[in-house]
Amino acid sequence: VQVEESGGGLVQPGGSLRLSCAASGYTYSRYCMGWFRQAPGKERAGVAAIDSDGNRRYADSVKGRFTISQDLAKNTLYLQMNSLKPEDTAMYYCAADAGAGWLSLHPAEFAYWGQGTQVTVSS
Repeated sequence: VQVEESGGGLVQPGGSLRLSCAASGYTYSRYCMGWFRQAPGKERAGVAAIDSDGNRRYADSVKGRFTISQDLAKNTLYLQMNSLKPEDTAMYYCAADAGAGWLSLHPAEFAYWGQGTQVTVSS
């Protein structure tokens, strides 16, 4: 299983970015995939997750601003980020579980990780 993120970059406060995560070799019928972020000096934290039934879960800090979605035909996960704030600056990671399908934001529940894509929100 491989997951690979793309779409990070530098954006001004209030701006938008869309992250993409391409998954290959991932064939579980039940699953959960998510987005996590890690800022310097901080622990990795869950941002948003989606399960195989299409249920979604968000961290309180991004509710109403971020949207997680998936394109099953393309095996691609997305994170649409709007109204970005400087505190959203972090390395963003895509992750997938090993078929348990629990809708979770805990990093320990996820087995497969991408290398990350940097998001910087600054004027």
